Amino acid sequence: MSRPDLDELDHQLIDILAQDARVSNRKIASELGVNEGTVRGRIKRLQQEKLIAFTALTGLKLEKATNVAFIAVQADVGHVRQIARDIAHIALVKAVMITLGPFNIMATCLYDDLDDLHKLASGQILAMEGVNHVETSLAVRTVKFSNRVVRITDVQAGSGL
Repeated sequence: MSRPDLDELDHQLIDILAQDARVSNRKIASELGVNEGTVRGRIKRLQQEKLIAFTALTGLKLEKATNVAFIAVQADVGHVRQIARDIAHIALVKAVMITLGPFNIMATCLYDDLDDLHKLASGQILAMEGVNHVETSLAVRTVKFSNRVVRITDVQAGSGL
């Protein structure tokens, strides 16, 4: 994947939108010293190239479960994509990534009760055909988390797994 060709104006525009995506094009144009059409065109291009997207971010307070856990899955190579898709359909699971290393799938989930997490890891995921081993880690303190950089996916195209 080649790096996008962004100039300083693009970077300034992205920085402003990252702080407040509801700011008007007129205000951005005034702050950057360009006309409103330039801002509108740049935003449209950045969206079309899937470099930015606008969405509402929700806090954990809106979730029923607020504890974070990571489930590392060691699966047979030939089953990795299907297992990742199956894990992605589980309600407690909020993110699934195919990885390199001793574990080839990493799932992030939210849970309230350790019994629910145990049932998920051992009862559901470990029981899947092709899964050889799972290890679960519990997040006890978040030192840093940036919601600014995320993978922008096309909902129509699916998760890319």
